Amino acid sequence: MTDNPIAGATHTLEAKGFLFDMDGTLVDSTSVVEATWAGFARQHGADLEELLSVSHGRKAEETVARFGSAGIDVAATVAELVALELGAVDGIVEIPGAAAFLASLPADRVALVTSAPRALAEARMRIIGAPMPAVIVAAEDVVHGKPAPDPYLSAARQLGLHPTEVVVFEDADAGLASARAAGMRAYVVGGLESAETAALPRVHDFAELQLEQLGDAFRLSIRGRAGSPHRSH
Repeated sequence: MTDNPIAGATHTLEAKGFLFDMDGTLVDSTSVVEATWAGFARQHGADLEELLSVSHGRKAEETVARFGSAGIDVAATVAELVALELGAVDGIVEIPGAAAFLASLPADRVALVTSAPRALAEARMRIIGAPMPAVIVAAEDVVHGKPAPDPYLSAARQLGLHPTEVVVFEDADAGLASARAAGMRAYVVGGLESAETAALPRVHDFAELQLEQLGDAFRLSIRGRAGSPHRSH
C-alpha cells in the first residue's frame, strides 16, 4: 500500500494486515527473561551480556546451543527454561496501549509472530489482557526462526495477504531483519538504535498510534510526542 500523509501526523501508511512480535513489542517481559537467562549463564559459564546481545528476538534453541556447555541437551534445557518463565508472572506488563490497539483491529487481520513457544505466548498475552489474534506463528511453527523471513511470510500467508499489504511491529534486530527479508514494512517499537532501525518509523508505545478504516484497508498514523521526532520511510 502507498503511504498517504494526513494533517498533523508525523508518519502514515496504509495496510490490510498487522503482524506483531510479542516480547518487547506488546509485552514487557524484560525482568523475567533476563533473570531466566542469567541463571542459565551462571550454570553454563556463559557471558550474560554477550548472550543477551544476541538472544533477543531469536528462538531459545539457538541461544542454548550457542552458549550451553558441551553436550547439552538443547530440547530438554529449553523445556526447563520455558517452564521457569511460565511460572514467573511478576514483572510481566503490557507495553502501554498494546491491548487496546489490538482490540481495535479485526482479529482476522492480525498475527502474533514470536520466537517464544506458543504456550508462553498465550500465557503472556492473557496476563496483559490482550485479545489473541487469529494467527499465531510461534517458535515451534517454523524451522528457521527470525532473522530468517519464514515466520513473517507464514503469518502473511495464513492471513491471505501479500507481504506488501502488511506492516510489522518489532523491537529487536532479528525481527526487523526478518521483516525486511520478507519484503515487509516495519515499525520499531521502543528505543532500539541499530543499523536495522535506520530510516524506520518508530513508536515508543501504542498510545502514539491512530487508526482509520479505509474500505478494505486501514490508515495508520503516528502523532509524535513533543520533542520526540519520528523517522519516516
